[in-house]
Amino acid sequence: MNIAHISPNQNAYSETFVQAHRNGFEGDVKYYYGGALPTSLDGIGVLKPSFLTKLKFNIKELFGKTSPVNYLTGRALAESFKRNKIDVVYAEYAITGVGILNICKELNIPFIVNFHGYDATVKEILKAYEDDYKWLFEYASKIVVVSKSMCHKLEELGCPSHKLVYTPCAPSDRFFSLEPTYSENSFLSVGRFVDKKAPYYSILAFQKVVEKHPDAKLYMIGDGILLNACENLVNYLGLSRNIIFEGAKQQSEILPYFLKVKGLVQHSIEAASGDSEGTPVAILEAGAAALPVVSTRHAGIKDVVVEGKTGLLVDEHDVDGMAQNMMCLLENQDRVKEMGENARRHIRENYNMQIHMEKINKVVKDSLKI
Repeated sequence: MNIAHISPNQNAYSETFVQAHRNGFEGDVKYYYGGALPTSLDGIGVLKPSFLTKLKFNIKELFGKTSPVNYLTGRALAESFKRNKIDVVYAEYAITGVGILNICKELNIPFIVNFHGYDATVKEILKAYEDDYKWLFEYASKIVVVSKSMCHKLEELGCPSHKLVYTPCAPSDRFFSLEPTYSENSFLSVGRFVDKKAPYYSILAFQKVVEKHPDAKLYMIGDGILLNACENLVNYLGLSRNIIFEGAKQQSEILPYFLKVKGLVQHSIEAASGDSEGTPVAILEAGAAALPVVSTRHAGIKDVVVEGKTGLLVDEHDVDGMAQNMMCLLENQDRVKEMGENARRHIRENYNMQIHMEKINKVVKDSLKI
């Protein structure tokens, strides 16, 4: 089985789930990337249309019948699909699915689309792609979603329920082998500094923690548009010794932090744009690493965190509640360990990589039978 795996980015540090899919597919995988309409094939480079295709394009230009800007890119992709005898296409993100929809229809290739978050929630995107999504839902063999709320959202947008497959992206198996000591009075935050992750709320909550526990630390890993503002906020609050910005890191570089902290902190919210999480992979990684989660009742987080057993959740924007939950863990080592063990067991039994990829590979195989 020849699988075309398509993603906008070649290797975004925050998209470990894309690499997990790529490595877990059962078949010969060709990885295409470079925007909503892919421009490159991994191991080959930029896709180039045939001489005949370019000649036809130039003739159309000569007679004033200019094709769309994407014409040559689309032709190059279609020719690559034919050359590699692609049987099925798996598109990460709905915008990518829209970009390749007509090519898949033209070549009669079944395809699956994996929604991840912003593509199902941002108001401007839903408005701009309203008609495109209808065609997407009609042609796609299956639509993979990463949270139950996303499933309901897409049903409201017109996706047939029988095409929806729920499976959050799974943590790497390496997290299950970690043995945390919970030795530091510290917490970890992993994620991009963007509106839906509201890192400033985590900072404001931690300020209250430091008032009672002056030695407490919060390691914040990631980058993004809000990073500088958060750095300024921390300096203004006089917390530069307590809140440490570690920048963007690869997964292997993050592992040592999981060994010493008492839990993962993430105050996800629905942004003004509508942008929301799917199910953050960091939440699943923390559970797999036997760390309690301190977070919000937001999107897929409430699907995978068993409140009071594997983590402590508050409503969005509840800074005081988040601070109380962090202090609860700081002040009760036994509860940290118990919740961590519960979290590892829960993620291993319900959201491990084998379970996730079995679902994904079944979707891929079933698409060839339709």
